[in-house]
Amino acid sequence: MIILLKIFHSNYAAMTIWPFIFIKDKSSKLNHTLINHEKIHLKQQIELLWFLFFLWYVFEFLYKLIKYKKWDTAYRAISFEREAYANEHNLDYLKNRKIWSFWKYL
Repeated sequence: MIILLKIFHSNYAAMTIWPFIFIKDKSSKLNHTLINHEKIHLKQQIELLWFLFFLWYVFEFLYKLIKYKKWDTAYRAISFEREAYANEHNLDYLKNRKIWSFWKYL
């Protein structure tokens, strides 16, 4: 389910918290690449039973932030984000995605 939520920081167009995709503006709903990116996160969250996904996400982000010392670099280096960015343009990716595919992006 996609929900319009206008409280995002300006750098982010969407955020996924299973089972919802929150988008910043109505036009984002038509952005198939963005929606596919967020659907990849939905799949990751299901695989890790939601709570473990966010726990892992935060710890990996903090580790990468210490390592790279730059917010955006750390964010883009998170394995979940790397998988989503690498496959967001492939609208058939989720049809063929193997379980726990984010592992190869660690």
